Amino acid sequence: MTQQPENRLKDSASPYLRSAAHQPVDWHEWGEDAFQKARAESKPILLDIGAVWCHWCHVIDRESYENPEIAALINQFYIPVKVDRDERPDVDARYQSAVSAISGQGGWPLTAFLTPDGKPFFGGTYFPPDDAMGRPGFRRILVSIAEAFKSRRAEVDSSAQALEEAVAKAEVFQGARGSLDSSLVDSIIDSAEQIFDKTHGGFGHAPKFPHSSVIDLMLERQKWPGGASLQTVVEKTLNGMAAGGFSDQIGGGFHRYSVDERWCVPHFEKMSYDNSELLKNYLHGYQALGLARYREVAEGTISWVNEVLSDQLRSGFYASQDADQTLDDDGDYFTWTIDEVRDALSPEEARAIEIYYDVKPHGEMHHNPEKNVLWIAASAETVARELKLSADDVALLLARAKGKMLEARRQRRPTPAIDETIYVGWNAMFVSAYLEAARVLGREDCRAFALKTLDRILVEAWDESKGFVHRVGGPRLEGSLDDQVFAVAALLDAYEATLDRGYFKIAERAMRIAVERFGDSEGGGFFDRAKDAAPMGGLEVRRKPMQDSPTPGANSVAAIVLDRLYAFTGEKLYRDWAEKTLEAFAGRIPQYGLFAATYGLAALLHARGVLQVVVLGKAGDANAAELEKAANEIYRFGKAVLRVTPEKIASASLAPALRETLPHLDATKAQALVCVETTCHAPVSDDEKLRALLSEIGTRAAGVAGAARPT
Repeated sequence: MTQQPENRLKDSASPYLRSAAHQPVDWHEWGEDAFQKARAESKPILLDIGAVWCHWCHVIDRESYENPEIAALINQFYIPVKVDRDERPDVDARYQSAVSAISGQGGWPLTAFLTPDGKPFFGGTYFPPDDAMGRPGFRRILVSIAEAFKSRRAEVDSSAQALEEAVAKAEVFQGARGSLDSSLVDSIIDSAEQIFDKTHGGFGHAPKFPHSSVIDLMLERQKWPGGASLQTVVEKTLNGMAAGGFSDQIGGGFHRYSVDERWCVPHFEKMSYDNSELLKNYLHGYQALGLARYREVAEGTISWVNEVLSDQLRSGFYASQDADQTLDDDGDYFTWTIDEVRDALSPEEARAIEIYYDVKPHGEMHHNPEKNVLWIAASAETVARELKLSADDVALLLARAKGKMLEARRQRRPTPAIDETIYVGWNAMFVSAYLEAARVLGREDCRAFALKTLDRILVEAWDESKGFVHRVGGPRLEGSLDDQVFAVAALLDAYEATLDRGYFKIAERAMRIAVERFGDSEGGGFFDRAKDAAPMGGLEVRRKPMQDSPTPGANSVAAIVLDRLYAFTGEKLYRDWAEKTLEAFAGRIPQYGLFAATYGLAALLHARGVLQVVVLGKAGDANAAELEKAANEIYRFGKAVLRVTPEKIASASLAPALRETLPHLDATKAQALVCVETTCHAPVSDDEKLRALLSEIGTRAAGVAGAARPT
């Protein structure tokens, strides 16, 4: 058999694009060269957007793009362009919006048909090669679209123009401006409660995705009067996710989503951004609810990230782990037959695992009925009764068995591919998560790795004049709004952990760059691409990202970090921009429901103000250490805990009220001050009183408009 020569994707920086280098399709990367060729040859563009972790992207690759007959049709009638959605989120977001308007759904792979200047006129997601599963076949679509483009060009252009105008209007949130009031946060929480799954936890039905910001929002509001029902929602959801196959029971970490409503059978890819935010959820759940199980889940996630999803030598967090080793398996790396369990374990260990994880001769996987997804089906007490052992013996037995299964998985199975790309925004999210783990769990190793990663980003991805780029290494990719605001959040977290003014200065500089380059001074809020960025090409529309999907909405995160900067500096610019940003979307928030949960957090923080806890006392003071521990044990969204020894007072960036108060206190005495902007509470030296104070502040108000600061 003659080997297919590699196409022009062979030298791409993207592992997803390189994976298509052997295909007989004459692929182009996204760029002006492809548009010029399409215009010169008067051909439509076939746009494929996918990702290296995406199972169905690999399916359409194998079924269609590796098929010589289909490839010949594509090369004859189209200029084919392949895009990595992780590498070019700006391109993906715009065409997702357009295709959703056309077909009613988006996702990956995204398959779009564009005019030669990049305007979409038809599209969908996965298409089988021939008519199947209620979907038209790709062969038929390719021929019919090419014929329509040739014979009805005016109609195609008119349709593309109308679609572009509709996308432009929707993505910039025209007419969405409104005032902040209590109904906004209430509407988000009510929307989530209405679709809460009381049986299995989570929101909605199959497929079921994690909604991390909703969890944090409910944890914050459950402290308020009447908030007991929200604690139930949170606890049921955290328990359901942790017990299901959605959680990797052997290796730690979480898969991307569950295909069923029970959290049992997942889509097996693991994403950086899901795991950073879920790690925070379980840390916050542990703080707020005190359940040891949540600490165990957090520790397991950290162990998996340290082993699999990070560069422990140089620092940095990788982008994702694939679901499968080949298209012929479906999560085989993560699933088990009963014979595989028995082969790896002693008879007693195997029996314990079979009971605990419901491992049977017939499992849950359709492609191989013998394969079992591991999910917690029985309590440890049930295992103890079945095996006539003590609870302690069962705990040791299960731990030993899981260790052996993990080792067998590592040694006997090829590991699904890791995308080792280091994206700035996603790394910043994990830096924040690891610094949170350091505070809550006392994990000095997490603190050190987070700071090392942030320092690497500052060396390799920070531009003093333009802000952060999108990726560490490879050809330069201009940074998005996500990269800027998530990095600012990580820098502020690093400052709070270290009191290193260098981090704070760069956070301020980066946010001011974001205001200048991404901010909408007239309409409020921020665009995802800089005003002075090189033309994207194609669907060149302005876009303000607000919705949580799949990461926290960038405009909401921008408002949060602006309010955090205001709390430290008293600089009115920051508060004004936070308020303008929140108002820019207020009129549309109710229609987004739980997908606006980060907006809800931003609105609550803006109304309540950032809680700053300064713990004074000499270095090594045991009482000061107890106060710091108490401050870190309490979950309050946006809380800053600063350990300030006498020698650090002069150089620390502190809230204006703190700067006025501290000179009147004995900084050598162990005591804690809690301040919200212009108001400081009386200092406390008792850790229980500090816990009570932090739990109470800002929980008396009924909503955003009435969330008055303490007096």
